[in-house]
Amino acid sequence: MSWDAALAMREGGAPPEGEMGRLFGPLFEAPKAADGCLVVGRLAQTLDGRIATVNGSSQWIGGPGDILHTHRLRALCDAVLVGAGTVRADDPRLTTRNCPGPDPVRVVLDPARRLSAEYGIFRGGPPTLLVVAEDGPEMHGTAEVLRVPRQGAELDLPALLHALAARGLRRIFVEGGGVTVSRFLAAGCLDRLHMTVAPVLLGSGIPAFTLPEAARIADGLRFSWAVHDISPDVLLDIALGRARPGVCT
Repeated sequence: MSWDAALAMREGGAPPEGEMGRLFGPLFEAPKAADGCLVVGRLAQTLDGRIATVNGSSQWIGGPGDILHTHRLRALCDAVLVGAGTVRADDPRLTTRNCPGPDPVRVVLDPARRLSAEYGIFRGGPPTLLVVAEDGPEMHGTAEVLRVPRQGAELDLPALLHALAARGLRRIFVEGGGVTVSRFLAAGCLDRLHMTVAPVLLGSGIPAFTLPEAARIADGLRFSWAVHDISPDVLLDIALGRARPGVCT
């Protein structure tokens, strides 16, 4: 089946047969969480679990298949979400320019509202939300400001998901970076995780996940996965079902 058949799932079409259906079909299952959202996280890492070098260089860990997969996830989801650190490092466009399909609503998390409105993501393009915890103007460049409460020093992620669902944004793609994906995992807010592993060894660099220190293997999170070939990389589709690592409970 073609990508067109997978894209038709947005309009209520049945999952395509074969590999594409196995990979993307689960994103269209009825959400089980009370917030009504289905949340998929996404990272690309080296074989030794790094998402960037020590100085922050991360382009490109994954190959062309990984980039295409990322753009397809954007096209299938209602919203694509990144943290402020990703905007500072990459100023991403978060569009579907590498594949047919609609651009998602772009969501940027910046609790303290420190990002300048001069970043490209705030200067035009698809609809954009800046999520903050601080009072201030209702617009940030061309982005609408969405306020949610804090939970400790960070944003209250369950409250954020409820706020996005209220806007009709229920299929949420958490694209990065590693700290943001880790926070969703630690909060028990990920339904699935798509993880690309590239045939690269760095031996140093920024780890994929940042979580509290585990004293025992049992404090981690075990799961099942399905493996997909996106040569030269492999893609792991992990069903989390909002589970949290033991160190986070």
